[in-house]
This record gives sequence, structure tokens and C-alpha cells, in this order.
Amino acid sequence: MNMWAVRRVFDFNRKPSNHLTAPWAFCVQSIVSRYDYQGQAMPNPDQRYYSTVGPRAARGYSCSPILLVKFSLETLSLSSPVNATANGKEDAAELENHIVFRNANHLDDQAEITSESEASLSGRDGYLSEVNQSDLVCSDVKLDVDPDNGTQKTDLFDVINWTPNSQISAAIDKWLQEGNSVAQTDILVTMSRLRRCKMFGKALRFVEWLEASKRLDFNEQDYASRLDLVAKVQGLDQAEKYINKIPEPFQGELVYRTLLANYSANRNLKKSEDIFNRMRNLGFRLSAFSCDQLLLLYKKYDEKKIADVLSLMELENVEPSLITYRLLIDAKGRSGDLAGMEQVLERMKAEGIGLTFRIKSVVAKSYIYGGFHEKAEVILKEMEEHRWACSYLFPLYAILGKASSVEHVWKLHETSLSIHEYLSVIEAWGKLGQVQKAEEAFEKLEKKWKLSSKCYTALLKVYAHNRLLNKAKSLLRKMSDNKHHMGPYAWDAIVRMYATVGEVETADSILQMANVKAPYSSFMVLLCQYAQRGDIHNTEKIFQRYREAGHAVRRQQYQPLLQAYLNARAPAYGFRERLKADNILLNRSLSGTLKQVEAFNKWNLFNS
Repeated sequence: MNMWAVRRVFDFNRKPSNHLTAPWAFCVQSIVSRYDYQGQAMPNPDQRYYSTVGPRAARGYSCSPILLVKFSLETLSLSSPVNATANGKEDAAELENHIVFRNANHLDDQAEITSESEASLSGRDGYLSEVNQSDLVCSDVKLDVDPDNGTQKTDLFDVINWTPNSQISAAIDKWLQEGNSVAQTDILVTMSRLRRCKMFGKALRFVEWLEASKRLDFNEQDYASRLDLVAKVQGLDQAEKYINKIPEPFQGELVYRTLLANYSANRNLKKSEDIFNRMRNLGFRLSAFSCDQLLLLYKKYDEKKIADVLSLMELENVEPSLITYRLLIDAKGRSGDLAGMEQVLERMKAEGIGLTFRIKSVVAKSYIYGGFHEKAEVILKEMEEHRWACSYLFPLYAILGKASSVEHVWKLHETSLSIHEYLSVIEAWGKLGQVQKAEEAFEKLEKKWKLSSKCYTALLKVYAHNRLLNKAKSLLRKMSDNKHHMGPYAWDAIVRMYATVGEVETADSILQMANVKAPYSSFMVLLCQYAQRGDIHNTEKIFQRYREAGHAVRRQQYQPLLQAYLNARAPAYGFRERLKADNILLNRSLSGTLKQVEAFNKWNLFNS
């Protein structure tokens, strides 16, 4: 069976979209990763790899920039169906980190940049938190001590860490005048540590100093690294302007795909497509990475175009990556084509491609929602012995309602679980209604690590899910006493809690009061609650605020909005025009509701 036959889950008979009318519409080279999740180096620059260890399997190509660069591949999955919070949460976790650097085989295997996917799973505080933290001092720095005189030895990272951004260049110059030196190893290690601490502002100042002092002969990879930092600290508009400042010989593919990765990370579909087209016009070759970027974007914003991307890959003989396979498997599972999904799995097996825990979890979830619980449990049982699979096992067993299985995996790996996996089990207990066990896990977490706001948010979600208003208020007071920042997902938990207990107006006012960009789910719960009441005014108000917050308007938002008109038995004039303006295609459910509402339009005209 030709692997590309699996793309037929989509309709290829319709007219191609405007963005994909020709095979030369796109091109981008992979943002590469020299190290996999466990830090194992890739010896061959063209060698593909599939990491089967670690909770976030990555895939990439290696190349050689001097400075560490972090990219997010899967950044568009921040929304879910109204009644699928578990699925939506996993979608929010689709963030793959890619690192590029030169001659770094000597770096410690654990020198991986902290994953954004962990932040999203446990209550991410938004993209701005990265920039906000860029000027802060990294508090967990351990200084070496000179054994001869007992004084602390200061390395290059310490100088940058403890110096205000505006004075970094002068501080490094003074440090060099004191007899210190800067070697290649110092640069690599310093950049790694700065990015680990999310000190992107300081990292950018350091790169600027390197270029100004001519300590390095900058090549394309180094300019790409600086471009990434500009995008993170100063914004994408400034990053795009920075490309024009790069010497023309170094304005290559890596620079443009760095910009592409950042636009993708910010979920800017139009600009991402523009960059794809620009790269193709410049003659850059098409890669699996570029196609994966499109698939990831279109998965959330325009599923119809997925077939076009697969067709383009086949036309240009682009070998599918592990991410491509996973997206195909997910698409088959979501469409209910489990036989087609199994064909893809057989093809992967025939090609000797191993399944990551991520893919296994997607397969298991597809079986669960398809009603094949036994098949799902077989897959989950195979994963139980692996500690890295825990972050997938806990939520999936919670969906199955298998409290005993959650308990088994918890006891099996309790001593070696990370903070992220603790948060996963806390939320799993919450979904199973086992509040006491969630609290016990939280107490153990509290004894083991210094808690962040994300940890409190996990327990807050448990209380919100189980409508324990008093306990939630008590936890919020504790967060305030310990001076923990309330991120958007903490506010989301509060909003959902008040909304589900019937205090919708309170939830609404809390959402307005929160000085954060509210996530998708906060708006959706209010949309659904107001719609259920038939409160057209407030449903429209939330719908507009959702749009103003920068979220993409799709069918899921129009469904409760239309339901509000139906429940109020009121006409919705011009609704079809609104759908058309937002490029919303009717499905069976929305079409049925719209016909019912349009009956009120005709009734009003008849009686007017």
C-alpha cells in the first residue's frame, strides 16, 4: 500500500484552495535539532531521528548555529470542543521544541531548554511571560567556589545574570579587563543557561555584544539565532525588519524558517502562509518540516487544506516525518475511520518506524472515543512500565474512568515523577472525582518541590471541576499569601467554577477583572451558559469579547451563539452572511439549528 493513500480521509475532488493552487506555493527547511529529548547528539546532519523516549517526542535535522535557539512546532492547539476539555488540554500541549547550535557535543545531555509544552499543560501563563522573565535574575544559579581562598568564582553567565540589561556589554568588557577570557565553550554554555532561565532579553544583549565585539564571525545560523531572540523579546514585526539588516549572503533558508517558526508559534496563519510563499519564491527546497507546520496550522484553522498539503508532499516526494504520521493518525481517529488509522500504523510498522508514547496516546484516545475501550487499554497497559508515559496515562485512564489504573501507575512511578507528571495525576484524580487523592498528591508535591502558580492552578482546576467553591476560595487565599501570580489558566478555573454552579454573572465579572488574555475555554463556558438561558445580549457580548481577545472565530463559537437565538425563540437576521464573512462552513448540527432559527424569521415576517 502506498503510504500516500492514507491522505484520502480528506476530499480531494473539491476545488483546491487559493493558498495551494500550485506545488510551488510553499517551501521551508526544517528548523533543526541537534539533540533529541534525552540530549543524544545526531552525528549525521541529514539524518532523521524519532525520539521514543520522553514525554515529548521530537524530530528534526541537524545543522550548526553557534547559539541555542528554541522553536515551537505545535502551537495552534489551544482550543477544543465545548465539552472536550481533556482533549483541548492535550491540544494545548502540542508544542515541540527544536534546538540548533554548532559544535556542542560536549554539552551536558540534560542541557535542554525548558519545554513550553509543560507550561501549557500545567496552566501556562501566556507567551508574554517569557518576555517578562527575560529581565529577571535566575535565582537557582550555583556559583563555583575557589578552593584556594574560599571566594566565589564568577563565570560569564554570572556576569550577565546579575547585571541589568542595559549594562551587560559594559559589564562583560570590565570582566574581560580583569583577566578573564571568553571561549567557544563559554558562549555555548552561557547561551544554554540564559535560555533555560527564559532570560531572552539578556540573551539578546549578549548576542549583540558578541556581534559588536567581533568575538565571532557570524554566519547564517548565528543571524538566525539572533532573529529568534528579536522575535521573542521585541516582537515579530521587529524580527521581520531585522532580516533586512542581515548581510545578503546570510539571508538564507535558516533565517526565513526561523521567522516562520515564530509566526507559527504565535498562531498567525496568514503571515505563516506568506512566509511559505516567500521562501518558495526564493528557491528554497520543500521539507517535511514546512509541511508539518502547515498541517499543524490547518488542523486547527482549516482542516480542508490538510489534503492539499499531503498532496503537495506526494507531488514533491517529501518523505513524511513522525509528526506527519501522527497528524494523519489523529485525523483518521477524529473522523471515526479507525480502519484507516490502523492502515497508517501498519505502514509505519512496515517501514520500521517506532511509535512514540505521544502517538500511542493518540491511537488509544481514538479507540476510546470510538468505543473500543479494550483496544485502548491494551495500548495503555503496554505503556505502564515506562515512567515517561505517565503524563499520557493519567488523563487517558481518567477518561476511561479507571481510578484503579491511575492508582497503579501512580504507585509504580511515584518516587521518580517530575512536577509535570504530579500535576497530571492531580488533574486526573480531579476528573475522577477523587478530590482527597488529588489533595494528597498536592501535599506530596509541596513537600518535594518549591511550588509555582502552575501547581496551585492544577489543584484549583480540581476544585472547579468538582464545584468545591469554598475550597477553591481557601486555595486562592493561600496563593495570595504566598505571593503567587494568577495566570490565565488559574483565572480560567475560577471562571469555569462560578459558571458551572450557576453564578454566570460573577464568572463574567471575574473574566473582565482578570488582567490577562483569557483562554478559549473561559469564553466558551460563558457562551454556553448564556446561550442555555437564551440570553442573546450577553451571548453576543461574550462572542465579541472573544473576537477582540484575538481568538480565531470558528464553528464552535457560532454554535452556542445560534443556540441562544433558538432558546430565546428570536429571529437571527443576517446570520448566514455572518458565517460567510468568517468563512464558516455549515455542518449538520449548525445547519439544523440555523433552519430552526430561520423559522422565527419567517414567522416574524408573516406576522409583521
